Amino acid sequence: MASHTLSALPISQSCHRLTSDSSSSSSSLALPWRLNPHNNLVSSLIGKKLSIQPSTFKPLVSKHCPPVATVLSSLPIRKPEGASSEKTPKWSARAIKSFGMAELEARKLKYPNTGTESLLMGILVEGTSIAAKFLRANGITLFKVREETVNLLGRSDMYNFSAEHPPLTEQAQRALDWAVAEKLKSGESGEITATHMLLGIWSQKDSAGHKIMASLGFDDEKAKELAKSMNVDVVLSHKNFVQFKISEMWSKLQHCTKKRGVDFLRA
Repeated sequence: MASHTLSALPISQSCHRLTSDSSSSSSSLALPWRLNPHNNLVSSLIGKKLSIQPSTFKPLVSKHCPPVATVLSSLPIRKPEGASSEKTPKWSARAIKSFGMAELEARKLKYPNTGTESLLMGILVEGTSIAAKFLRANGITLFKVREETVNLLGRSDMYNFSAEHPPLTEQAQRALDWAVAEKLKSGESGEITATHMLLGIWSQKDSAGHKIMASLGFDDEKAKELAKSMNVDVVLSHKNFVQFKISEMWSKLQHCTKKRGVDFLRA
């Protein structure tokens, strides 16, 4: 008789129990298979002997990094000279999401790289930052930017496929470096916002993003106006602003109370 090996599918112990129970009972139920003393599975239906071996199947474990970690690794961070790690500026959540959306827009257009035009579209796709709201208020929408991008750079070949995280162009990298340097230059605490990113795009005069913004009516006067809110990523409503101020005052009061208690104990 032919012999076949079952190595992919494990056989549970319930098979052994079922066989022993059926053989010891006086029931007339006849099973189409049985286990012989040599641990072989014999089938009366196909008339073949099947040897059982332990399964070598191992579950596949994904080694991909989380999307947020991958996006963060692509964003530049500069540590001030002589400063601790606590003073190293970080990108805001809206800026990180804008960058992730920029990579997605580059992939949609099947571009091989993430350029300044993609960063501009990413800010508009995210849509909740002050930079995005300022652009929309001045008539610069995602549809217009995407249309201008295609007119300026053309369409990619339909058979081209972008990488999962298209690398930055040289101009896009300089725009992000400008945003980090500008934050460090200000000397203020807080995060690097989407406004820093947008003004970084505007700082690259020869980039596609700058040309698209200029063609849609953005100029240096608007850049100066937007720069006033560079360190803020979202405008709080009146209710949220009051709650923010109350929590800020409460934290200051707790700090002062704790400090006075320490001074009292020292005295």
